[in-house]
Amino acid sequence: MTETIYAIGDIHGQRALLEEALSRIEADGGKDANIVFLGDYVDRGPDSKGVIDILCEGLAAGRNWTCIKGNHDRLFEWFVTPPAPRNDPHLLVGYHWFHPNLGGIETAASYGLTVPERVRQSELAEEMRALLPDGHLRFLQELKPFHRVGPLYFVHAGVRPGVPLEDQVEDDLVWIRQEFLMDQRDHGAFIVHGHTPVDTPDFRPHRLNLDTGAGYGRKLTAAAFEGDKVFILTPSGRVRL
Repeated sequence: MTETIYAIGDIHGQRALLEEALSRIEADGGKDANIVFLGDYVDRGPDSKGVIDILCEGLAAGRNWTCIKGNHDRLFEWFVTPPAPRNDPHLLVGYHWFHPNLGGIETAASYGLTVPERVRQSELAEEMRALLPDGHLRFLQELKPFHRVGPLYFVHAGVRPGVPLEDQVEDDLVWIRQEFLMDQRDHGAFIVHGHTPVDTPDFRPHRLNLDTGAGYGRKLTAAAFEGDKVFILTPSGRVRL
């Protein structure tokens, strides 16, 4: 790696934590820092709208930012994309975006929409579309399934072991968990991902998990990749992994 690249783990509606992470990156690498966001911008936290506002503003200003699609972002996108809400078949039976375990209720609230106990999803989707600021749906639709830079492969959830990187499918990139986490083989690149909350960044020879539980009120982690070294950005500066 000849250029420093930064990555931010799952944000989950935590606007204040995102602002703090961006400040640390700017202090370390300046306003033109190359940042990859690993997805899950919405759900569970209090200000999903505010998070997307920040990301849309940065992209519109020409910031060197790349936004990866997470499974929660896709749930949101599929719900509000016309003509009708679409449910993700990967969800467990009985689950939907507004299930208490998923966080869609909190995302709706951040846009000013209260979800009643009894309402048709089609009606709710229409109400929510009317509340979306200009550009928010387009932001969701334009999220990238992955981003590769040299030896680094940035993705939300992980990759399907044994499948070439160029043949990976979106369902795995946004949803895969145990099949990827338990596999120790070289995937053809160093995988930088989130999706599965851990207490501290999980650094392995073939991958790095940066989801440190912001969606559950814990930390949001920002990392810097420089040469063959990886650093976590803390309030007091870099800490090498």
